[in-house]
Amino acid sequence: MWCYFFIEKVVTIRALITAPDSDPSVSVPCAAVFTQFELVTLSSLEDVVRHIKPTGSPRDPVPPQFFKEIFPSIQQYVLDIINSSLSSGVVPANFKHAVVQPLLKKPGLDHTVLANYRPISKLPLVSKVLEKIVFSQLKDFLDENGIFEVFQSGFKTLHSTESALLRVFNDILLACDSGNHVVLVLLDLTAAFDTVDHNILISRLHDVVGVGGTALNWFRSYLSDRTFSVSLLGYESSSAPLSCGVPQGSILGPLLFSLYLLPLGSILRRHGISFHCYADDCQIYLTLKRKDAISIKPLLTCLVDIKAWLARNFLNFNKKKTEVLVFGPSGPCESSSVVLGSLEVYFKSVVTDLGFKLDSDFKLDNQIRAVVKSSFYHLRRLARLKSFLSRQHLETVIHAFISSRLDYCNSLYVGVSQSLLSRLQLVQNAAARLLTGTRKREHITPVLASLHWLPVSFRVNFKILMFVFKCLHSLAPPYLSELLHPHIPCRSLRSADQLLLEVPRSRRKLRGDRAFSIVAPKLWNNLPMHVREAPSLSTFKSRLKTHHCAWMFVMLKKISVPHSPSVLWEPHLLKYSSSHSTSSSEPRCHVKVQRAVNNT
Repeated sequence: MWCYFFIEKVVTIRALITAPDSDPSVSVPCAAVFTQFELVTLSSLEDVVRHIKPTGSPRDPVPPQFFKEIFPSIQQYVLDIINSSLSSGVVPANFKHAVVQPLLKKPGLDHTVLANYRPISKLPLVSKVLEKIVFSQLKDFLDENGIFEVFQSGFKTLHSTESALLRVFNDILLACDSGNHVVLVLLDLTAAFDTVDHNILISRLHDVVGVGGTALNWFRSYLSDRTFSVSLLGYESSSAPLSCGVPQGSILGPLLFSLYLLPLGSILRRHGISFHCYADDCQIYLTLKRKDAISIKPLLTCLVDIKAWLARNFLNFNKKKTEVLVFGPSGPCESSSVVLGSLEVYFKSVVTDLGFKLDSDFKLDNQIRAVVKSSFYHLRRLARLKSFLSRQHLETVIHAFISSRLDYCNSLYVGVSQSLLSRLQLVQNAAARLLTGTRKREHITPVLASLHWLPVSFRVNFKILMFVFKCLHSLAPPYLSELLHPHIPCRSLRSADQLLLEVPRSRRKLRGDRAFSIVAPKLWNNLPMHVREAPSLSTFKSRLKTHHCAWMFVMLKKISVPHSPSVLWEPHLLKYSSSHSTSSSEPRCHVKVQRAVNNT
């Protein structure tokens, strides 16, 4: 039944797609050529096997973990198989069978409805080793020649949903700060990975990416004659052919899908539409100048071309999940502010973008309300497990279920009202009390200090500053790094060598002041010099946390050390104050903190 359902689902989706006669895309051939793979050495193969996750197929002759343990005795045989495939351009047939294990898309969905499951492919471990080697070589070629789509954040190192949303938020906030309206359209595709056409993908690799020769034959062999079976509750179905799609759960699948979508960016740029993609989720947004606030014709024309291109490439546009949001310079923005035309039916006051609830007024009350509700639900469940877990394990579980929710995209909370942030702080306080057994009426500040947990408002600034450091050290996506510029004084000043950033001007406190390109330089310039000049990311995190802890104690008026044996502070949290002399560039609170520590 499961096998028939997944086959019928893809066949039905492809049958509903009507491809137009014209092709709206603009394909730009790649000047570089990738014709063959390099053979791997034994040492590089050992490194791949050492770092690959021990997951494989139920049909593997030995368990993946056991395979890694006995690899030294069979490494030469595995090396011969890998190099033979790379040199001949042929993928062994056994490597192309996937055992699909259905996975519920979201918690809480009806488990009796088959459409609520996502097919996750389990592939043989050796085939994943081969895919990893091909992935590394192809990715190096794409990076060297700049073939990757800049505004595609899915399945790319140094990229995340938060970095994608941070750039989209920045662009929208700056546009609203200038007095303009912005229309945001969230597009979604139905089973996009499963409907990828193999012939089109091969032509895309050849014509757009520049893959040819033995390398192209290898990808043709990788995609052809694939089969799958469904495994559930210990039972496995018979094998069935897989004539289209890239396997979800493979190493190459996400990369191939990103290359499949490459021409989409050229369509959006041709119409002058800003966009950002995360895998198959696409956010497109258009800034409407004041005099053109009622005209979204370029956006409507672009959407027509996008739908036509998707149909030609057997990608089904999901109308049910399409959402439109309108942003204005001030106050909540209704759909009547802009004539949306055919997009009117998709207008929403609140949308969910990459798991983040966004409203047209940037209040983010719906997002915070959802985080608080989910966090307290999990806290109640964790309270039942407290007696079975050690403190160390309980803290790990709390970070996994609670802290991860508080920290998800929390860099977007900058500028949010304190009343909303206080609700998130209540969650953190409750988690700290659950972990330490502190009573409800006892002061929470010493508890957070003993756990070395920064309060929510400090965690927001901490995340933003982490992004700044990564941008300045090539550890962040280019679309974020280009938003920050070093401060260059018009004449010779002492601030020229202080590693300061240029702070752009803004008009509106609730719009421009919240944009990453404005708030990030402000926070960065307020840091002490020794924090800004940290040589590595780990050192920067340590110094930044120490700096925030010092500020936290001062702001909470906890300078005087209590007389009780249970010291309110942890002196080692303020260790940078004793190891660095106080200079004019450091806040005065550091002097007070140092005096308090010396008096203990």
